[in-house]
Amino acid sequence: MDFSEVLDRCGNYGRFQIVLLLLYGYTNILGSLHYFSQTLITFTPEHWCSHVDLEGLSIKELRTAYSNVSYPSCTLLLGVINGTGVVAEGGECKDWIFSRESGYESITTELKWVCGKSHHSALGQSFFFMGSVMGTTIFGYLSDRIGRLPSLLMATLCGATGDFITSFVYTLPGFAVARFVSGLSTDTMYYLMYILVFEYLSPKSRTFGLNIILAVFYCFGLVTSPWAAIWIGNWRRYLWLASLPALGVLIYPLLICESAQWLLTKRKYDEAVSCLKRVAKFNGRHVEDSVFDEFVKHYHQRAEEVQGVSIQEDNFFAMFMTPRLRRFTLTLLLKSVIITLSCDVINRNMEGLGSSPFKLFSFTSIVYLPAGVAILLLQNKIGRKGMACGALFVGAIITAVTGYLIAHLNTTDNALLLAIMVGLGRFGATVSYDAEIQYAAEIIPTSVRGQAVSNIHVVGLASSSLAFYVIYLAQYYKPLPSIIISCLMFFGAGLCLTLPETLNKYVTIEGFPSVCLTMLFLLPRKLPETLMEGEKFAQDEGFLYFPCFRKKLETTKLESV
Repeated sequence: MDFSEVLDRCGNYGRFQIVLLLLYGYTNILGSLHYFSQTLITFTPEHWCSHVDLEGLSIKELRTAYSNVSYPSCTLLLGVINGTGVVAEGGECKDWIFSRESGYESITTELKWVCGKSHHSALGQSFFFMGSVMGTTIFGYLSDRIGRLPSLLMATLCGATGDFITSFVYTLPGFAVARFVSGLSTDTMYYLMYILVFEYLSPKSRTFGLNIILAVFYCFGLVTSPWAAIWIGNWRRYLWLASLPALGVLIYPLLICESAQWLLTKRKYDEAVSCLKRVAKFNGRHVEDSVFDEFVKHYHQRAEEVQGVSIQEDNFFAMFMTPRLRRFTLTLLLKSVIITLSCDVINRNMEGLGSSPFKLFSFTSIVYLPAGVAILLLQNKIGRKGMACGALFVGAIITAVTGYLIAHLNTTDNALLLAIMVGLGRFGATVSYDAEIQYAAEIIPTSVRGQAVSNIHVVGLASSSLAFYVIYLAQYYKPLPSIIISCLMFFGAGLCLTLPETLNKYVTIEGFPSVCLTMLFLLPRKLPETLMEGEKFAQDEGFLYFPCFRKKLETTKLESV
């Protein structure tokens, strides 16, 4: 009797799973506040080099005064004559006039990180992602050593501490160090909770539970955070709002337990049984002790069999020792780079599009909800591979069209159209990102899932540090960032075809009569739990295998029998 059978008796979608999903939703709110705080605290509003003749002028009058100046943000004026600025021959700006959004004070306006210091916020962003690379590696390793739950708590509190410390800095070195500490938990808190929920939900409930909760709660965090920042009015106080709610994770151990599947891979059978008994009690299920005895006996025997034939320890690097797992792993790593970089560029590029970056960010964040619904409606029909491939392909088309419009339209006059295209772009990027997470978690064996998912995220997050530079390429040619991202997404769609499908797998057993084979064809194949199972997983599939195209064929075979 394996884990899935015992979990089914204990309840794989009961009260325990509902509480787990609610905590997953709370973690998503924390994650959205944390990840995009870097964007909200560094927004740079329109600004002009200050001069005594410009005092008291309206925004329209300031633009008119600088209308004959190529770089009004950093060009010093000698004076203003008849409403038009006269450029000074020498000197540098020491002060600026900022067009603040509803009076919001960002770190760039408070510390005047513009012109010669405009790279300071970008440097802090680089340290943020450097921290994310190190933190994801560390906490991913810890999740497979000390458990999912304690690693989740440490990661979440570490990131909140970094945000809180950031609110007290006044210098670039202090900002860089604080952002590095904050970055240690970037995405880690999310995917560790994702894995924990993933391992306690039935396969049929995963798509609904994981994606709808993600869509609703993450969307809520993204839509409300810009308005919260404007309401608070200061980037320092906003970081307090983003960091202090993380203390709520301290109650998680009182409500949920460690991953029983992880405990089984570590051969901690008594602790796994205790977790499952807790799940059964929470769900109001009565499970006989004999069931757990048979369950432990099954895994004891399995461990002895594996020990007799295994030539390597189950760890992330062992995934490169066999040809099929090596190909899957390299493909997932490269796909993570493509999807993460694309999402970061699309989600962060909110300035210079004719709208308030706060409002544009908030309103277009609503697409997270329909993105989750789209995954719910389609992923179990067209399959994981079809969803991942299709989302990247459609997203690439939308991104290319958006770049074309930005290049040929006036942003101020066409702000609404560009906002719609940005929203559609974020929709495609969100579907791609969310579909990739579940897909990777199902392909990777349980024994190395924490390490592997974390390392895949590490590589993706490392590529996020390039997002700022990709966006900066628009200074040379406006649609260039969109061209680069759309090409990457087209390539990523092709990569998805090389991965196995994880939906509705079937067993085929050699040596059985054709009638028996046809009946066995409808039995579900378990997802891999060890590296040995991962290497043999879906060996009979081709690159163009899609469940939606095979369903009618399989039904016809069964009816003929």
